[in-house]
Order: sequence, then structure tokens, then C-alpha cells
Amino acid sequence: QVQLLESGGGLVQPGGSLRLSCTTSRTIAGIRTMNWYRQPPEKERELVAAIYSNGITNYADFVRGRFTISKDRALRNVYLQMDSLKPEDTAIYYCNIKSPWGDSWGQGTLVTVSS
Repeated sequence: QVQLLESGGGLVQPGGSLRLSCTTSRTIAGIRTMNWYRQPPEKERELVAAIYSNGITNYADFVRGRFTISKDRALRNVYLQMDSLKPEDTAIYYCNIKSPWGDSWGQGTLVTVSS
């Protein structure tokens, strides 16, 4: 399966910003959706944002207006720009790509929002 490499996680103060990146090891044919999920400590994994093949985006209520998902024209990278971060945004963030060939997942990158 294709490898997804995530980067950009780390420690940030409340109100700060962070930009997550996800890079594919090779091109993926027929991508349907590129997504970011997150799993807070001791919580279930939840969808944060999605961007579809037609460019339409969807956001969870708890990040709408603060986070922005985007992708490059070659569909080799997906990004998550996170602004106005809150302590409750602390979680492991996972990149996910859905295609006719199956789902691809990143290893997860930890985002910690704390003063």
C-alpha cells in the first residue's frame, strides 16, 4: 500500500497556529477523498476535515472557521492549516486518503496545545 508521511505536529500555545502536511510516497489513481482525522487522549478517532475530488470541503463543527484543508494540484500532498488553536485540539492527527484501491493512513502526528 502507498505510504503517507505526515509532518508539522508539535507543541503550540493556545491561540497559535500550526500547519500539518501529508505527502504520498507515490501517486494514487482515482482519489475520492483526502481527510484529516484526530484522536484526542482517551477518546475515539473523529473526522476533522475532508476535501473531495471536486474540491468541496467539509469540516467538523468543532473546527469550522478555524481549520482549513487543502491539496496540491498533483494530489501528492494534503494540508491542514490550524488557526486559533485550543487546548481541546490536542490529539494525534492522522492523514487519510480514500481511493478505489482502498484506504491509506499516515502514522499520526501529535499536536499538543498548551501554555
